[in-house]
Amino acid sequence: MSERSVSKQKQEKRWYTVMAPEMFDRAELGETPADEPEQVYDRTIETTLGELQNDPSENNTKLTFQITDVGSDTAYTEFIKHELTRDYLRSLTRRGTSKVDAFVTVLTTDEYRVQVQPVAYTTKSADHSQERAVRKTMVDLVEEAAAERTFEGLVDGIVEGRLSSAIYNEAKTIYPLRRVEIQKTRVEAKPEEVAAEEETAVDVEDGA
Repeated sequence: MSERSVSKQKQEKRWYTVMAPEMFDRAELGETPADEPEQVYDRTIETTLGELQNDPSENNTKLTFQITDVGSDTAYTEFIKHELTRDYLRSLTRRGTSKVDAFVTVLTTDEYRVQVQPVAYTTKSADHSQERAVRKTMVDLVEEAAAERTFEGLVDGIVEGRLSSAIYNEAKTIYPLRRVEIQKTRVEAKPEEVAAEEETAVDVEDGA
């Protein structure tokens, strides 16, 4: 390949402005280069809630988006993951206290399957029965939240801290708590994927 051809290829590389989903006010996430628009699809972009909201106090919340649509010079994303930083979670741990976590897989009203991981930190050491009761409360409230909300509504409640506050207010009546957080949220399947899985399951049952 001649130098001129290489130079021409470099000149043809375009930069696409990456935008957050509507639930995050279409905030600009940055730019990504590509020779062809097709190369941009499925790329992931990581940022923090602090960067999106221009609030350094929210830099402990990491957000991951995936590019799902591309325009002439703009790439559009969908939310795929929320996660608190390890340093922040480590800072919440205290000697002589208990950490109670749970893994909950839920389906929102618009058929998104999402894994949610709440965690509670107690003011002093709890016994196993108290930990089980706190964990059950966390699971129940996450399931209730998903059953009443769309995917966007659930993510908004998690990222803005409303779900963790609701869990804290309910679970603290079981055992004294110092903090409740949603440490991780991850999209497991979109509506079309959930529907395809259900169709496959029906076909298997019919063929049994």
